[in-house]
Amino acid sequence: MRLASFHLVVAASLLTAGATFAQAPGGPPAAVGVVKAQPTAVTETSDFVGRVQAVDRVSLTARVTAFLDQRLFTEGAEVQQGDLLYRLERAPYETAVAQQEGTVAEVSARLANANIQLVRAQQLLATPAGQRSNVDDALANQRSLAGQLAVAQAQLQQAKINLAYTEIKAPVAGKISRGAVTPGNVVSPSSGPLASIVSQNPMYVVFPVASRTLTALQKRYADKGGTSGVAVHLKLPDGSAFKETGTIDYIDPTVSPTTDTIVVRARIPNPPLRPAEPGKPVDRPLIDGAFVAVTVEGIQPVMALGIPRVAVLSDQQGDYVYVIGEGNKAEQRRIKLGQSTPAVAVIAEGLKEGDTVISEGIQRVRPGAVVAPSPATPSAPLSPAGR
Repeated sequence: MRLASFHLVVAASLLTAGATFAQAPGGPPAAVGVVKAQPTAVTETSDFVGRVQAVDRVSLTARVTAFLDQRLFTEGAEVQQGDLLYRLERAPYETAVAQQEGTVAEVSARLANANIQLVRAQQLLATPAGQRSNVDDALANQRSLAGQLAVAQAQLQQAKINLAYTEIKAPVAGKISRGAVTPGNVVSPSSGPLASIVSQNPMYVVFPVASRTLTALQKRYADKGGTSGVAVHLKLPDGSAFKETGTIDYIDPTVSPTTDTIVVRARIPNPPLRPAEPGKPVDRPLIDGAFVAVTVEGIQPVMALGIPRVAVLSDQQGDYVYVIGEGNKAEQRRIKLGQSTPAVAVIAEGLKEGDTVISEGIQRVRPGAVVAPSPATPSAPLSPAGR
């Protein structure tokens, strides 16, 4: 009997508690910040991964065989076009030039005498003492010596060229590598590169673009000047933004059959980090061969329906936002994003101008829940590219 009474008391207590919970009020509506979907000036951007590439790259090699007398540069420094970098042993080649100059002088003298003999033989031909065979012999000798003079002059020119090759000068401006051969060694055309020069300013940045993406970019900027209507910005390997702006100057004419991408090249300035000092290494932000993040950005903003990017949520079905419906109820709305930026979400489908979108307090919102909307706190302005 006592056990039955206990069960009745417990059951009655549970029913009373359940009724109390069921009748408890739901609390005040969640406070949220809202914005209107409206046309917004958006600078369109596209991100890629690129590699820095020098505009000019030269390997210095010996053009003649000789002892390496002097190295006249500081390894790792920047050199200017025409700077003397190496001097090879000159004496053998100076001797060759002098020898050829003597040969030219000798043949020139013999040719001058042959010209005199030819004129004399032609004059005697009009007299009884003249013979046609003498004129023919003089003419043949004169022409032979003229040919020998041409050969001697060519050999002299070659000797002078070889002498000039004993001085190796910088064909382009740029940073020079360490020397591969030290003075005192014999170098020749088969010795391999003595050093290399990599140009420094400006630099190229090459980056592959999917053929479909490139087609979309070309259509997007067709009426804005094409590739001249975009600017190229970089982020360095450490994540910092590079302050200089580049321009696209080349697009490969073929698509890679293995990756379905097209190589695009941009040209961008690469100024020194600090004033250059003669003969000392110069540090610049962009280094040949380095990977960088590339952002292709439209120069002219476009008008598009936009909302703050923080208002966009995602799940397995895609992107969505919460909008304020009738009776201040939160409604989930599926959307399709267009070309957006880190600050602004461009809406391609799902919203219309004037829709009220929740951008603050989203974590307190559930579909169908009544909310208390108020204007969202203005956010600090961000650049379109998020830099």
